[in-house]
Amino acid sequence: MTGQGSTASRDRPNLVLVHCHDLGQYLGCYGYDVDTPNLDRFAADGVRFENYFCTAPQCSPSRSSMMTGTYPHENGVMGLAHMGWGLDDDQWTLPKRLADAGYSTHLLGFQHEVPEDRPERLGYGTTDTETKRALELVDVVEAFLADREDDDPFFVSLGVEEPHRPFRRDYVDDAAYDDPDPEAVEPLAYLPDRPEIREDVAALQSLTTETLDRAFGRFRESIRDAGIADETLVVFTTDHGLAMPRAKGTCYDSGLETALLVHQPGAVEGGRVREELLSNVDLAPTLLDLLGIDPPDGVAGRSFAPLVRGDAADGDDGGGDATDDERKHVFAEMTWHDRYNPMRAIRTDRYKYVRNFSVLPRVFVPLDVVPTPAGRSVHEEFYVEDCPAEELYDLEADPHEQHNLASDRTCYEPASAGSDPHPDHVDALDDLRSRLESWMESTDDPLLDGPVPYPDVE
Repeated sequence: MTGQGSTASRDRPNLVLVHCHDLGQYLGCYGYDVDTPNLDRFAADGVRFENYFCTAPQCSPSRSSMMTGTYPHENGVMGLAHMGWGLDDDQWTLPKRLADAGYSTHLLGFQHEVPEDRPERLGYGTTDTETKRALELVDVVEAFLADREDDDPFFVSLGVEEPHRPFRRDYVDDAAYDDPDPEAVEPLAYLPDRPEIREDVAALQSLTTETLDRAFGRFRESIRDAGIADETLVVFTTDHGLAMPRAKGTCYDSGLETALLVHQPGAVEGGRVREELLSNVDLAPTLLDLLGIDPPDGVAGRSFAPLVRGDAADGDDGGGDATDDERKHVFAEMTWHDRYNPMRAIRTDRYKYVRNFSVLPRVFVPLDVVPTPAGRSVHEEFYVEDCPAEELYDLEADPHEQHNLASDRTCYEPASAGSDPHPDHVDALDDLRSRLESWMESTDDPLLDGPVPYPDVE
């Protein structure tokens, strides 16, 4: 880092990063049938990123990329933090970098990049992890802002649990829930339209509206009441897609799409929508750049700050690193969740290619996707029997990834087995297969050496 000094300039903005669980892009401003007036208003005030994807369709690995600018298999978080995975103590993180630049750094609520009892490993100056519930965090944020003793810039990582399952929360008064009629909700396009799935969607809508959106509106109000709105960059995002079958725990777009909304009065505003292909591995370098701090060298992530600031007009090349050849595609991965389910993926504007490395008899839905409101189990049919070794989808013709254009050869069959790929997409298959293999080799992906063992922990 060059020219930063040991203290931050007082004219640097504060940074409040609000991140929730399992939301995907399930907000009204992204076109979904859900009532989220506070987040929609925030999107209208600032910039919304339409094609922003996570590096992994589950919590800890994705969040590790958000905080480090590296892929999960590079930083070591190839599974869930509470199951033994976690960033090394010497790993570069966003709060460490900001602290070096003179920011005070604070964790309020949830983190999942290291074990729950070791949040200090991430480099925060103070931590308050007593609650991660959205509406309870409102009081925590108000107390933090009231107790500040100086005008130095600060960074707050505000981790919210909702809308993680279960969708009905005991701590919220039942009177606050206005459950939509399951018959009236708009079903998810990638799932069959059945009563039990509609019940799930209705419960998800209620939780999102009555806790997450309400709390976010209160967070913004607290910042305004503290008189620091103009000097505070606020960012809202999530870790991965919805906790639904064919979403969380998969490399389909429904598992990888993530919301990203950014606003600071006078600096980031205008109700803009950007459609560039971006990854959350780019988030930490971008935030540093927006704060006037040099992004780190030698990491996969790179800044797309010009797109946030509006330096580039819609339709041009953006004028920065975020639109170079690397962002003609984004990469994603999964190794461990509650089971071993290894896969790697690459996405371009048109195509999605997934390589499965399964050693299981079938690919499982994550356990936290299983419940439904009536206690019925609808997940069994979404287990993938005889997992295909390769998947290719033409996103222009098949946006919900229903028709695999690669060979139907399974992970257990020789390369000569199975059908041939669709003849109109052979070149795309060869190209994406080659790009994915090159990325795995250049990043020393341990999956190339065979099955990745569970971490050696108690």
